[in-house]
Amino acid sequence: MSIFHIATAQAWAAANQAGTEYRPETLDADGFVHCSLAGQVAGTLTGWFAGRDGLVLLEIDPAPLGDALVIEAGSLGEAERFPHVYGPIPLHAVVAANPLSRDANGRHALSHLI
Repeated sequence: MSIFHIATAQAWAAANQAGTEYRPETLDADGFVHCSLAGQVAGTLTGWFAGRDGLVLLEIDPAPLGDALVIEAGSLGEAERFPHVYGPIPLHAVVAANPLSRDANGRHALSHLI
């Protein structure tokens, strides 16, 4: 089972140039990296990233994350549980980084990624 994180292409490229970990701004702001299970990615894109270009879907192997990965209620008090990573994500845990494109209706296309 993989978990997923939506990153900007710029932040992902910077992490790869810098070296060993991906550390999004939300880690410092919220104390964890927001992630989704496969069935949650479409809703996350619609709710938080609608209309945005320049995004990358990171597929993450949870094994290297160890105890830093916690499945818990969403940060806004949602009943649905989401994966949160309490620390930076090691680059070697990312098994795929797929650019997200949008269809003719402006929705992000996921069918070929998940």
